[in-house]
Amino acid sequence: MKTAKFIVLLFFISQSLLAQSLPKRFMLNGTDEESADSPAGNDIGDIIALGDTVVISTGAGVSRSSDRGESWTNFLNLSPSDNRAISALAYHNGVIWAAFQTEVEQLGEMQPAGAGLMYSTDRGASWTSIPQPVDSKTDTLINYGKNILEIVPIHTKVNNISYDIAVTDNTVWIASWAGGLRKSSDMGKTWQRVVLPTDSLDRISPEDTLNFTVKSQDLNELVFSIAAVDSLTLYAGSAGGINKTTDGGLSWRKFNHINQTKPISGNWVTSLNYNQLTKTLYAASWRAEGNSEFYALSFTSDGGESWTTALDGEKVLAIGFMGEDVIAATENGAYRSGNMGKTWILPGRITDSRSKLSLKTNVFYSAASEGNDIWLGTGSGLVRLKENGSMWSGDWRIYLASQALRTESETYAFPNPFSPDVETVGIKYSTGAKASGVTIRIFDFGMNLVRTVIRNAERGSTHEGTAIDFWDGKDERGSIVPNGVYFYRIDIDGGQPLFGKIMVVM
Repeated sequence: MKTAKFIVLLFFISQSLLAQSLPKRFMLNGTDEESADSPAGNDIGDIIALGDTVVISTGAGVSRSSDRGESWTNFLNLSPSDNRAISALAYHNGVIWAAFQTEVEQLGEMQPAGAGLMYSTDRGASWTSIPQPVDSKTDTLINYGKNILEIVPIHTKVNNISYDIAVTDNTVWIASWAGGLRKSSDMGKTWQRVVLPTDSLDRISPEDTLNFTVKSQDLNELVFSIAAVDSLTLYAGSAGGINKTTDGGLSWRKFNHINQTKPISGNWVTSLNYNQLTKTLYAASWRAEGNSEFYALSFTSDGGESWTTALDGEKVLAIGFMGEDVIAATENGAYRSGNMGKTWILPGRITDSRSKLSLKTNVFYSAASEGNDIWLGTGSGLVRLKENGSMWSGDWRIYLASQALRTESETYAFPNPFSPDVETVGIKYSTGAKASGVTIRIFDFGMNLVRTVIRNAERGSTHEGTAIDFWDGKDERGSIVPNGVYFYRIDIDGGQPLFGKIMVVM
């Protein structure tokens, strides 16, 4: 199933912010719980690693491994007709939380919309569904300390998408973009809108005398990310900066690109993560408005009083840790630093030690670790490294979700249809459990040769003769091919050729 691409069209923010591309989110397929030797899908979103357990969001639902990736249980495999996607994943004290997004028609156009949340208290065996939190049309006032503030209610699910979740001891927090920052202390039965500083204020407290309207036209109300340090200290990232509370969400202080001497690089904060070992907060800070803002990783070890930037110019999509090391998942690789951002090291070519397959992308969407295991999420599969003590050195494993071949003469392509601008297509086949010379060619609908993918390459010496090769959707000149139907031919040591069909859709 082709990955859905949700483009958030926000009419109420500036054109410079509209021009940015949001981090990728993921389509769900299927309905039943099932066990497998790989996660449910190859588009990997959030990764949560804790002890022997790993929980991830994928292009086909939520997957969990309780043995460090040796086997997987897949949940929430919903029907493609549901047209839903996982927008956020969280785990706390045995409870898994997932948020969803979808598309709805409004004024003749398809718009992204929140599709609610679900949580499981039994490791994913059963789930409780929660509607997307919205305001009533009559919710025009909100109590904040000694103030009664006007509020523009968010009574629609359009652009009201929960992109991040944080869970403290008794509270669930959701960063819901147009829906703002909200919290629940009763497992999602009721939700409270959290008041943040306006664009013109750097801090607010319930003891202050205030007179402003809470509205989504303020960039700081468009909340995209959240990180909890403890039950009282949290950071919320918006399109207007980073907000910090030390009293459980009552008082807030805002850090942005212009209100500090050593500020964050940009005001659109798409990801936050706090390293408890180094007491350091890391932020993926993107350019929102203004020529002085820039893409980078911003981090602070003094609670936000001053910030250091690194990886200038990089769009950081997510942040993970390996002990005290930080891993920045970006559009150009998984950068890792062991010296507080002074130097950064990429893993180099990632090749599965079992299948000998190499990772076909440099775009990473998530990173996490537990013990000696490092987990990386991409749009082309889940990656695990069992590190041997040296940085980025050890045993690599690439998990690719694909159906088993029933016979040696069977072949298929996945994902199919596929979009060459965001992914590659895998071609799976069998050499009959022996090493063989393989040639794969791509033809257009008129059977004109488009590309020779491999020519007389040795395949099948591992993985019981099963092999997977990849086509990037380009012709011999390196140009992406037009939309349409293409055919592939596999020749294996002069035997009967195998044929398959690929649909290209941009």
